[in-house]
Amino acid sequence: MTETQPAPLPAAPRRLGVLLQGVGAVGSTFIAGTLAARRGLGEPVGSLTQLAHIRLGKRTEHRNPMIKELVPLTELDGLVFGGWDIFGGNVFDACETAQVLDGRLTAQLRDELEAIEVMPGAFDPSYVKRLNGTHVKPGGRRAWADALRADIRRFKAANDLAECVVINCSSTEVYSVAGPAHQSVAAFEAALDADDPSVGPSMLYAYAAIMEGCPYANGTPSLGADVPALLALADAKGTPLAGKDFKTGQTLLKTVLAPMFKARMLGVRGWFSTNILGNRDGEVLDEPGAFRSKEMTKLGVIDTILQPDVYPSLYKDLYHKVRINYYPPRGDSKEGWDNIDIFGWLGYPMQIKVDFLCRDSILAAPILLDLALLLNLAQRAGRKGVQEWLSFYWKSPVTAPDVYAEHDLFIQLTKLKNNLRHMAGEELITHLGTEYYEE
Repeated sequence: MTETQPAPLPAAPRRLGVLLQGVGAVGSTFIAGTLAARRGLGEPVGSLTQLAHIRLGKRTEHRNPMIKELVPLTELDGLVFGGWDIFGGNVFDACETAQVLDGRLTAQLRDELEAIEVMPGAFDPSYVKRLNGTHVKPGGRRAWADALRADIRRFKAANDLAECVVINCSSTEVYSVAGPAHQSVAAFEAALDADDPSVGPSMLYAYAAIMEGCPYANGTPSLGADVPALLALADAKGTPLAGKDFKTGQTLLKTVLAPMFKARMLGVRGWFSTNILGNRDGEVLDEPGAFRSKEMTKLGVIDTILQPDVYPSLYKDLYHKVRINYYPPRGDSKEGWDNIDIFGWLGYPMQIKVDFLCRDSILAAPILLDLALLLNLAQRAGRKGVQEWLSFYWKSPVTAPDVYAEHDLFIQLTKLKNNLRHMAGEELITHLGTEYYEE
């Protein structure tokens, strides 16, 4: 046990609410997939909380429980789903529109999916210019914020829930940066009252979640809670936060390949990345302002990992380009293509080409499941504010103001597992020992 052993973790709630901002391809795939898994119609592949084991103690002890056996997490049967969407309907409708899952599977889940009706969303078309919401709340920003808070309270009361998590898996908003309205809680509240257009919809959902004591995760590049006012509010309210932008396809591979280059001191001259996809995400990202938001989260990964200021001869002049192209025939099946120009001994050039034909929503769905369960765990463990130990799931992890984000996937995984060990009162794994000298 650690010298400063944490207090025993409270039991997981028997029922846990999961509210989604946006019930499109990702959200509907997550909900339907979870329902399928708990009926035994499929396995939750990709979910650490459901499938991963975690080593405890020395290797000679052979203690490798599952994560869900180490820390108390709500069972899949206890998850209760709801959400908001600007197009209305129910989750079965969303699955039919998204066309991610096989219709034979969703037909078996139809009754449960149809029972989950989405609530009207808070929508400002200037933030998502390629969409025209038809199922939206009336009023301005203060009215929207109050309505979202009321929705959360009604959802909890109707389903007899004490605890709830809110996850943003909506469309990417146009690129924006924190301004005067976002610098303090007082300024933010005043901006709501003034219907200040610098307060985007993602911030309203984050604000409502924090005010209602619900942990909040931002799976998009939109600002969400990543502004000083909402970070301060979460700290004051004791609410855990995590984000931004689910790490699923091309960027996931970058956080594996870039650490390999640096670990072996191989140089990189250029990294060209392009994507084609045809779902609603692709349509939204075809607009330059929305693409800029996504571009920023994708571009930041390589420099942070490779540290060109520390290794200028290897990475200082690296040319990094990212492209996203809307191509309707692909639907949710995205193709991410990378050309990487590297060099080795004596500067001799080499190339690596990666063609990842992935399914965005299939890769994102298990992330939503893990985040819902782990953010609820964090809240029960008394943690508040930014949960940097969940960086494993993000393209652009939010951190404390003076700390750079860690992007190396395997360092992120070590951090996640060590946090779980600490919460469970187990020793952290430092990898200092060997099979001969561990004591």
